[in-house]
Amino acid sequence: MNATELANQAQATALRALDLAEAARRAAEYAAPVAAAAEPFLYLLTIFLLACFVGYHVVWNVTPALHSPLMGVTNAISSVIVVGAILAAGTADTTIARIFGFLAVTLAAVNIFGGFMVTRRMLAMFKKKGS
Repeated sequence: MNATELANQAQATALRALDLAEAARRAAEYAAPVAAAAEPFLYLLTIFLLACFVGYHVVWNVTPALHSPLMGVTNAISSVIVVGAILAAGTADTTIARIFGFLAVTLAAVNIFGGFMVTRRMLAMFKKKGS
C-alpha cells in the first residue's frame, strides 16, 4: 500500500467519523427531551442497578489467583462508588432514593473494608512463607 492509498483511506475514515459524530449529535438531541422527562427515582435506580451489574461482572471475571492482588484496585473503584453514591443520595428528592443511596454507600464501604482485610491477610501469609 502506497502513501496515496493510505491518505485516501485516512480521509475516508475521517469522513465516516464525521458522519457518525453528526448521527450521534442528532440522536442526543432526539433523546434529550426523553431523558429530561424521566422521573428522578427511575434515573437513580437505573444508576444503582447498572453499578451493581458492572460490579458483579468486574469481580466474577477475575481469576481467583489474581483476586487478592487486585484488591487495592477494587478498593479504589469502591471509593469512587462511595463518592457517586453520596452524590446520588444527596441529590435525591424521594426517601426511597435516599435509602438506595445509603445502601450503596454502606455496601461499598463494606467492600473497601473487606478488601483491606483480605489484602492484609495475604500480606501476612506471604511474610510468613518468606521467613
